[in-house]
Amino acid sequence: MDAPFGFTGGDDAELPQDGADLGAMLRQLGDLMSGQTGPVNWNLAKQAAMQAIGTDAGTTATDAQEIDAAVRLADVWLDAQSTLPSGVSSTEAWSRRRWLEATQPAWSKLVEPVAARVVATFGEAMPEEARTMAAPLMNVMTQVGALMFGGQLGQALGALANEVVSSTDIGLSLGPPGVAALLPEGVRAYADGLEVPLDEVRLFLALREAAHHRLFAHAPWLPGRLVDLVVGYAEGISVDPTRLEEMARDIDPSDPEALQRAMTEGLFTPEPTDEQKAALARLETLLALVEGWVDSVTLAAASPTLPSIASLNESMRRRRATGGPAEATFASLVGLELRPRRLRDAAALWGLLATRRGIDARDALWAHPDLLPTATDLDDPFAYVDRDEGDQFDISAFDT
Repeated sequence: MDAPFGFTGGDDAELPQDGADLGAMLRQLGDLMSGQTGPVNWNLAKQAAMQAIGTDAGTTATDAQEIDAAVRLADVWLDAQSTLPSGVSSTEAWSRRRWLEATQPAWSKLVEPVAARVVATFGEAMPEEARTMAAPLMNVMTQVGALMFGGQLGQALGALANEVVSSTDIGLSLGPPGVAALLPEGVRAYADGLEVPLDEVRLFLALREAAHHRLFAHAPWLPGRLVDLVVGYAEGISVDPTRLEEMARDIDPSDPEALQRAMTEGLFTPEPTDEQKAALARLETLLALVEGWVDSVTLAAASPTLPSIASLNESMRRRRATGGPAEATFASLVGLELRPRRLRDAAALWGLLATRRGIDARDALWAHPDLLPTATDLDDPFAYVDRDEGDQFDISAFDT
């Protein structure tokens, strides 16, 4: 598929030069903008993502059977390590393109508030006189902003599709509720170089997928809270007018490669404010608690029977602690890094809770967000678990 006017075509992309090609480009541009409303042009985002994905091997009936068997076995193992019942209603084998299609509604909720704020800041950054004069053009500017944000988002999602292994790989609930899905291509790529049999890698990733679904299904406030924290980050976005002027001065509209480089380097990425840093800290803490819980219950469930669990768990900890595929995706959009930097601390705290208080008390903390440990608690998990506060683990005061 040809990239729209070269914005998403990689280093070799060029804009058409002759009149006929220019006419075709303008018609394609019109098609992309036709019927599009809102801060993200999803027509362009999908085209850019599909191009970034490239060749998609698809899935087979064998893939679906192997994934179903792995998830079903994983749920049996998890039953002994969590009081939360299974959150899986069905299983699927996803191709990379299927991942893109199935997760698009979730991405809309996550990125459209961010995109809306980014687009709005352009108008806010303009002097009042210029804003009044430009009023008739603001709708066009909004469409252009949506087009450019869509192109950048599509590239990011396409890159992400080439790396993820499951529907919950980045710690968020992206797919349909209750659908446990693994990507066979992603599973095989993850297994490369681990020196672990593929069926053990698949089972390990199925354990993580099934554990995430338990948490998201039985802490119904959790998916929305994660989205709210992303939106809260977006609300702190501001644009420095001086920086806008510098970028505008440095970009040559006749040089498509320079424009593309500017976009991929974060043309619309503002510097984080103090408010954004605080929102990011809250988001990272909650992500660490999610990933730490999944890490802890997966390790406990697999340790008796999965020979490679120690090496597999350590490989996933390194992948998540360094950001994994999610970091590049969000950093390329608005500088938001979904990195559970304190995954090991959170896993240690959940493991200590299970040992000292039992898995019932540990899992009961997910009944309400105000019951969860804080970043300060991650600093000293022993103090958190051992302090004698009669209502510390009492959920009766909360409306669940």
